[in-house]
Amino acid sequence: MGDSYTVQISTKLINQLAREDEKKSPRKVRKPKPKTPKSTNQPQKTETQTQMPPAPVFPHFLPVPPPTPVEVLPEVESIRQVLKESEKVLEKLKVEESEMLKELNKRSKELREKEFKLPYQNPIPCMKERSDCLECYKNYSNDPLKCANTVKRFADCAWKSRQSASPLSNK
Repeated sequence: MGDSYTVQISTKLINQLAREDEKKSPRKVRKPKPKTPKSTNQPQKTETQTQMPPAPVFPHFLPVPPPTPVEVLPEVESIRQVLKESEKVLEKLKVEESEMLKELNKRSKELREKEFKLPYQNPIPCMKERSDCLECYKNYSNDPLKCANTVKRFADCAWKSRQSASPLSNK
């Protein structure tokens, strides 16, 4: 309750509010309604008179009668039958189209797999020995002579794989 607020009104604020009022469309001025004097001809009710509920009022609208059955022309009926048959054919065509699309996707996938299939690639020989050799050099970077046995195994493996790959060099 002890809070006090101050409001400062500057000329800038007044000018801004005045501009906003000018921008807005002018409001329509209400015309004062003439006051109708109460008729003095009616006797004033006294407190002893009881007020009767108003009489029931009938609705201002009548219920809409149901539409009368329209005679169906044979031409219209034949058009409806043709339309129904066309819709059935359309549904069958949609189902057939989806099946054909699935088959097309399947065949294109098979063709893609056959066309872009990589040939069998032999694994690189002596991968284990090579990785052992690299690991040894990482562990013993200051003393690489400790890796002599590992390097020897890798060299032997490489020589054997070269010999088995080119049978002409054996002769």
